[in-house]
Amino acid sequence: MCSSQDNAAGLQPTSAASSSSDPALILELKTRRPPSLEGRPGCETWSVDFSPDGAWFAWSMGHGIVWVVAWPLDSQDEGQDSQVDRADKSFSCGHPVWGLAFGPRAPKLPGNKSPPKGNNNNNNEGNALLLATGLENGTIKIWNVRTGVAMLDLSGHEGVVRNLLFLPNGSLTLVSSSRDKTLRVWDLPHKGKKVQVLSGHKDWISCCCVSPDCSMMATVGRFDRMVCLWSLRSYTFIRNLTGGAHKTLYLLSACDFSPDGALLATAAFSGASWWVDLWDPYTAQKLATLADYFDDYGQNQISSIQFSPSGVHLAIVTDDRALGIWEPGTPGLTMRTQADRDSNGLCCKYHPQGGVIATGTRDGHVRFWRAPRVVPGLRHLCRAALRHSVSTHQVEPLPLPKRIREYLTYRDISTHEH
Repeated sequence: MCSSQDNAAGLQPTSAASSSSDPALILELKTRRPPSLEGRPGCETWSVDFSPDGAWFAWSMGHGIVWVVAWPLDSQDEGQDSQVDRADKSFSCGHPVWGLAFGPRAPKLPGNKSPPKGNNNNNNEGNALLLATGLENGTIKIWNVRTGVAMLDLSGHEGVVRNLLFLPNGSLTLVSSSRDKTLRVWDLPHKGKKVQVLSGHKDWISCCCVSPDCSMMATVGRFDRMVCLWSLRSYTFIRNLTGGAHKTLYLLSACDFSPDGALLATAAFSGASWWVDLWDPYTAQKLATLADYFDDYGQNQISSIQFSPSGVHLAIVTDDRALGIWEPGTPGLTMRTQADRDSNGLCCKYHPQGGVIATGTRDGHVRFWRAPRVVPGLRHLCRAALRHSVSTHQVEPLPLPKRIREYLTYRDISTHEH
């Protein structure tokens, strides 16, 4: 039985002074666990997320607990009701939590009980901020962040629910990927009873992402080495991207669309090397590759990647260092933290307004890093605005000079290997 508690677990915020290494560590959140649980399997932070408005932060701190805190951490809201709403909360899910995602503030879901009489409007479901949690046993639980109530249980997956995301169009449509080799698209207004099941991967699905216009979804299979594109309009398979690997044996681990939807980044690793490929999802053309090699600690697995909100940078988390930042089109990482055997980064998430990246670690802690703030150029802003609603196929026939057409389709990003 799932339950929630306010202030059920102690947090230990640890501030860190900026060092010469960028991105700079702002602070670290550590959990207080009984000594018997320290370092035991199940304590990993597999997923972190900011709410769409950036006002909340959540992470799976291990042992079936999800912690939700108001952001920024030192924020003080005025008014008694606001302070109650903004109180830190923990959700006990009963099983290890592998995926989580904030949803939009949504109307009341069918089947919810009406608030008790005498409660004020702050307790109703009409403006609920949702949090979806994917569990090791295949169950997905939907929570009301403000009240701490579990609103829905979604069943159907037969393996670990590794990734969750709500469609970025503000609808109550949830996408889940699982180690059972399937994807599911849930319609929450119908209590999850209307669900589309997509199958085609031959092994675990490591990651899934959705294009900003909600037309496409990309998935990567960890062991089947497949990068699949799916239509979210017809719920059908589009194509498998090939040619992105330059090693005989490799594993795929992560993927992400750029904010304008014109690029798809995929991450892979093999032995002591890793690389990131940039694709045109409309033409299946590989546009660029970033590769890095380390001999410090042996295998260096990419755990997570994400484009910055502006689309200028790509955050990369590897198993042997906390964070690296790449600016596509440059021959190497723009900045990266020092190698650290104890980092064991597992996930990352940009704040919606940029400037901060949160990373989760294998020991259940969370680190917040100061991300580079770059004012995008006018050309980049124009390209992003156009490409958000215009596909590559629509750009190519336009009567434009070749250089402009190549810029709009990202063909000017040459392939680099470092």
